Amino acid sequence: MMNEKVIAAGFGGQGVMSLGQLLAYAGMIEEKQVSWLPSYGPEMRGGTANCGVIVSDGLIGSPVVVGDATCLIAMNKPSLDKFEVDVISGGKILINSSLIKEKTTRTDVDAYYIDANAIAESCGTVKAANMVMLGAFLELTKTVDHDSVLQAFVKVFGENKAKFVPMNREALNKGAEAVK
Repeated sequence: MMNEKVIAAGFGGQGVMSLGQLLAYAGMIEEKQVSWLPSYGPEMRGGTANCGVIVSDGLIGSPVVVGDATCLIAMNKPSLDKFEVDVISGGKILINSSLIKEKTTRTDVDAYYIDANAIAESCGTVKAANMVMLGAFLELTKTVDHDSVLQAFVKVFGENKAKFVPMNREALNKGAEAVK
């Protein structure tokens, strides 16, 4: 049974909330059980931001992910420092190596170092770094399909943002390539 519990974390403006929303919404499109629980630092943009997302084939008892996450997507060093302890043994830690030069201290998890900012820039904007990381996550876990994420993108951000779907598809694909 699939039961992914993800913490996506970074500073405000890195798109971690959007990443979580898109993952949860894509799960709904695929008729899975989902939860999305956002948490903001007091500073908002530039402050810390994280969300817990659960995508499951079964019922979800609690939306709280801290302490038993199957995956951490860390977009910056403070997020890696804060949340790496919350990943279960055998889980995954995806690290934005564009901003985090250190390695995880954990030896009981699978760690992936993804140059997300540089990959996103090659797609046209550094703002797509969250989609690069989401693409890597989806390649490793097969939680939802890329097409569901792109359908969710239009639902979450509106038809006027549909013009950004091709660039986001490229970012998802390049993120997936980065961990193959």
